[in-house]
Parts: sequence; structure tokens; C-alpha cells
Amino acid sequence: MSGVPVRLAIRDAIAEEMRRDQDVFLMGEEVGRYNGAYKASQGLMDEFGAGRIIDTPITEYGFSGICVGAAFAGLRPIVEFMTFNFAMQAIDHIVNSAAKTLYMSGGEINCPIVFRGPNGAPRNVAAQHSQCFASWYAHCPGLKVVSPYTSFEASALLKAAIRDNNPVIFLEHESLYGKKFDMPDGGADSLLPLDKAIVMKEGSDITITAFSISVDHALCASEVLRNQYGISAEVINLISLRPIDKTTIVNSIKKTGRILSVEEGWSVCGIGAEIMAIAVEHAFDYLDCEPTRITSSDTPMPYAKTLELLALPSQSKIIETALAMCNCPK
Repeated sequence: MSGVPVRLAIRDAIAEEMRRDQDVFLMGEEVGRYNGAYKASQGLMDEFGAGRIIDTPITEYGFSGICVGAAFAGLRPIVEFMTFNFAMQAIDHIVNSAAKTLYMSGGEINCPIVFRGPNGAPRNVAAQHSQCFASWYAHCPGLKVVSPYTSFEASALLKAAIRDNNPVIFLEHESLYGKKFDMPDGGADSLLPLDKAIVMKEGSDITITAFSISVDHALCASEVLRNQYGISAEVINLISLRPIDKTTIVNSIKKTGRILSVEEGWSVCGIGAEIMAIAVEHAFDYLDCEPTRITSSDTPMPYAKTLELLALPSQSKIIETALAMCNCPK
């Protein structure tokens, strides 16, 4: 199937799982009558009714707690945050209840729940709506954290997340909702594992790891590096941020000798910091230069468009950094 927007892949995955399992329901702000703030639940209330597509007040702490309790009771809630920036209101339920209860109950109480919504910087919405919380949640044992790039990944990962018996943080990106990707034959019926990366483009000179919108920047940069500079970049779409796929990363470093991590999060304690640790701990003898990372600037996100562009990772920053790592003149 050609040209499927990410938002449609998400909508169809939710619908498929709700038809398959009566215990699945969706709760969040504007998910029902308004069809979702980003139209990722369009038409679902018409099919499943207000008992399973549940509109809520603006109270993330409240509806997240309801859904965690429902998951403890055996249901399979999908919690939609209008933006993960607002998930801070519910972080006690996510980390202290959903993530820890299986351990604290001695394996007796599962929490099959998905927390999903847009994460990162969707452009020109200022500091309180532009944060990437990937490393926050990836830091916490008991959570699985995934972040899709393509429509197929969004569909196959979301269905796998809904069926998983553990709490899953599902990080989408607002800038990708309208982007169209080809869906492979049979892709609508597929699942993806929640612990594997995908090598999007094979290469021999440098490994570039990325997730979500940063995969787009990495792939575009890799084409310029190949066509203009003769540099062969291997691009890894991390997809899973907890657990992270160390094997794929290490095997790629052993082949290329260089590792460049790209993310929209901040540098301190970020996903890139974990990638650097993996490189040094598991592939140090194969490195031809220091492992390097590109992140957002260590500041709240500016509102001004020109400053925001300077603060975010970009194709040009990836190209410039990769050239320096490969000792290639600009």
C-alpha cells in the first residue's frame, strides 16, 4: 500500500486491536468527538462508542490513574497524551505505579497499558511544548519505550505494544503524523518486536543512530555524504529505546569504526549518552575516532524560528559532524 500517513496507521492499528480484543479502550483529551487532536483516532467513537473511546477533562493525572487501575484489573488501556510535555502531570502513575507494580507484587500484578502521544519539537510551539522525554522514560526499569519513524513501524509497534503485558511508552512525533510512507504488502497484519533496531541503510564508513524524526535527517544526510563526498553511512533506526538493541549498534561499529548519535533530546543523560557508553564498553577496540553525538542545544527551546532551527539537530549538522569524523574536507 502506498502513501499511508502515520496518523492513519496509528488509527487503524488502534481500531484493529479494539476489534480483536474487547478489553482494549482509548482514553484521553479530545480522542472521541473531536477525533483526536491530531486526528489519530478519527472515526473510532463512531465505531466503538463512548464507552471505549473516552473523552476526558484536561487532567492527565486523573485519567492516567484511572487507566493504570484498569490495567491492574485486566483491561488494556491506551492513554493518549495531547503532548508528552503534559505527561509530567501523570509521571507518578507512570513510574511509581505502572512501571514498578509487577516487581513490587512479586510478579503477581501485570500492567498492560500503552501511554502514547507526540514527543519532541513539532516546530514553533516554544519551550513547554517542545521537549523530548525519551531518555526520561528509558531511564526507568519496568517500562518499555519505543519511538516509530515510518507508518509501518507505527502500526506494527503499536499493535505489539497493546498486546504486551507491560507498560509501554509509545513516543510519536507531531511532524511525522502527516508524512506518508509506503506500507509493505501484508504490513497491516504485522507486528514488530519491542526490542529491535532496524538498519535503514547499510554503510561502511560511519554509523549514524537516530530515532523518530531524527531518522529522517540521518537518511537525508547519508545521501549527501554518499553522493558529494563518497562517504558510506550506515543509518540505524533505534526504534526501541528501552530495551535498546546493543547488538545491532555494536555490530555496526565493528564494521564502520565510527559512531554518531542523533536525537532531539538534550545531551545530559540522554539517549546519545547511552549510545556513547555502549560504544566504549562493548566496541572500544574497533573505534577509529571518539564516539560523537548531536543533540538539541542545552537550553529550553526558543520560540523564534531562527533560534529554534539553531537549537535542533539537522541534516547540515549531521553532514558537518560526519565529515569531521571521517577526516574529510568540507
